[in-house]
Amino acid sequence: MPSPAGEPRVEPYRIKVVEPIRLLSREEREAAIHRAHFNLFNLTSDDIFIDLLTDSGTSAMSDRQWAAMMIGDETYAGSRNFRHFEETARRITGFPYILPTHQGRAAENILFSLLGGEGKVIPNNMHFDTTQEHVLRNHSKPVNLAIREAYDPALDHPFKGNMDLERLEHLLAEQGHHVPLVMATITNNTGGGQPVSLENLRGISRIAHAHGVPFYLDMCRWAENAYFIQQREPGMRGRSIAEIGREIFALADGATMSAKKDGLVNIGGLLATRDRELFDRMRELLIVYEGFPTYGGLARRDLEAMAVGLEEAMETDYLEHRTGQVAWLWSQLHDAGIPLMSPPGGHGVYIDARSFLPHLAHEGLPGQTLAIEIYREGGVRTVEIGGVMFGNDSSGETALELVRLAIPRRVYTMSHLAHVARTVQAVWERRKSVRGFRMTEASEHLRHFTAKFGPLDH
Repeated sequence: MPSPAGEPRVEPYRIKVVEPIRLLSREEREAAIHRAHFNLFNLTSDDIFIDLLTDSGTSAMSDRQWAAMMIGDETYAGSRNFRHFEETARRITGFPYILPTHQGRAAENILFSLLGGEGKVIPNNMHFDTTQEHVLRNHSKPVNLAIREAYDPALDHPFKGNMDLERLEHLLAEQGHHVPLVMATITNNTGGGQPVSLENLRGISRIAHAHGVPFYLDMCRWAENAYFIQQREPGMRGRSIAEIGREIFALADGATMSAKKDGLVNIGGLLATRDRELFDRMRELLIVYEGFPTYGGLARRDLEAMAVGLEEAMETDYLEHRTGQVAWLWSQLHDAGIPLMSPPGGHGVYIDARSFLPHLAHEGLPGQTLAIEIYREGGVRTVEIGGVMFGNDSSGETALELVRLAIPRRVYTMSHLAHVARTVQAVWERRKSVRGFRMTEASEHLRHFTAKFGPLDH
């Protein structure tokens, strides 16, 4: 039986194990956020009622995944779990050379350590925080080439994750000898979890290869991206997620992946390529940083769980429910008049903090302030994606000031999301009285993880 109009489909699973959570009193929440120096990364799990900080590694694993972990073959080299993982990743992606890593940033570290360097330029639709940091640490310049529609939160466009092909062509024509690879992040996390169309990916691949530049994907949310292609792109409704995925991957020369997203595991990732010579160099660094190439920083039982999760992430029932949860929460907030990134994306709802708190100037950190107020109001942890996360990086991209409500996979029910909606709406109703915050302490790099904040002096 279909779900009522406007609601996500009924959960395609039953709940076997529960974890108690408790909503602290307002006084307890105030004490907790003060202890954390108003940085939500510093809150403990016991401080939080509903945790929407990230969808990375926070999913609930299935019974099949837990069962798979029981057949972990912890052989140091040559584990049968690695063979299963490798076969699965090869079948899904078509990439011949696969290396396991403990998470996506480990894959980024290896890739950019080998292909980055002084004077290099790395284009992407939009770099996320650790991707950008790995580019910078290897003395390269990250360049964001998302289409102009990506920077207008209110604009409804089906593929706001797309790359501006004219700008990419111009960049490669002018600086192609400095560009070691072109990258596309699917879906575009920095820009609201927005998908990239298959047509656009074809264009990126065509332009990059015409200039002799390899094309790599950040594929951590590839299944969600493929689902949006299936639902939104003309001529795609009759194709399976696996079929769309194979065409996506056929356009690329390699990929990095945090399997903590569309691998449905709590830890794990991969690095893939078609280049045998580059693979050999990647494998050498993997041994230095991650461990032997058949375990890559993971227990072998985690490789087995990842092999199962990569398959489960392509299931239609799961993807319909997953994206339906996001769309339902988006609609609840949108109907209340709250300014959002439109349309709803794949893994979370993104609030336009600048429009939510228009009385706060950039110095008042509207994104961070809004995230603090949402926690104060209802014990819901979210994350700022704006001036705090990106404001001190050389790309200078602070055009968007967002608060992301990232929904973990297979974790929260409709009543949990209804509480989130009520919480955000309560902050919206008192928005004019919200005071800003300032940064009181920050590191030079990736400052949002460890910075301290205090109320803005008035």
